[in-house]
Amino acid sequence: KVYPEKTAKRRAKHLNVHQSGKSDCGVKSNIKSIPGVMTIRGCAYAGSKGVVWGPIKDMVHISHGPVGCGQYSWGSRRTYYVGTTGIDIFVTLQFTSDFQEKDIVFGGDKKLVKVLAEIQELFPLNHGITIQSECPIGLIGDDIEAVSRSKSKEYGGKTIVPVRCEGFRGVSQSLGHHIANDAVRDWIFDKLDPDGKPKFEPTPYDVAIIGDYNIGGDAWSSRILLEEMGLRVIAQWSGDGSLAELEATPKAKLNILHCYRSIELYLAPY
Repeated sequence: KVYPEKTAKRRAKHLNVHQSGKSDCGVKSNIKSIPGVMTIRGCAYAGSKGVVWGPIKDMVHISHGPVGCGQYSWGSRRTYYVGTTGIDIFVTLQFTSDFQEKDIVFGGDKKLVKVLAEIQELFPLNHGITIQSECPIGLIGDDIEAVSRSKSKEYGGKTIVPVRCEGFRGVSQSLGHHIANDAVRDWIFDKLDPDGKPKFEPTPYDVAIIGDYNIGGDAWSSRILLEEMGLRVIAQWSGDGSLAELEATPKAKLNILHCYRSIELYLAPY
């Protein structure tokens, strides 16, 4: 009764009282979220930043856009990791370009350049950076790829990955998962030097655990079991994972897949 008329009409589809003898209460559910409207359901950005890229612990992940989306994704997912925050781990830190109205009007490329410079100054031990695009970035046409290439060259070849995961691209997290993994393929795997990386001697027993985000420490348990079997886990995706493990993944003899819906990989041999 306290809802405004428009909201009440919309919510009427989702609220009802169960009556004895009926199999359900007639609630309309399992429908698409409205892009741009805050909802408990995730979007493409949430799937990329919150699930696939976010747990990569030694990289800084920038929420490029207004502060709200980054703040929302910051505390919504638990992933366990080992390390020292601000030194070799950046999972719990929130990095955002904090878009304002003037950035929408004039573009945010210059602000992104400034953010990247500040990250390099404040956290010089980071192993790489991702740029997680929020809705306005795609709408105004910011060239995050050009910025990434330019700053990567300036920083001596540092891995900087632009991720086109604007929320409007999909009204659930799943598309964000695929976009994130495409970015791994295009900006990590396709830039590896077959003769120079990864910097370890492969063995016939190398395996990768992919699609496990260590939400309850479960990836650690899997890793222990596999190593007790005599296998060598060279990559763990992406809970408690690292950039070096991303780079090593194509060298694995076997990929052990936990969650296919969140991790679609293209692991051509090098």
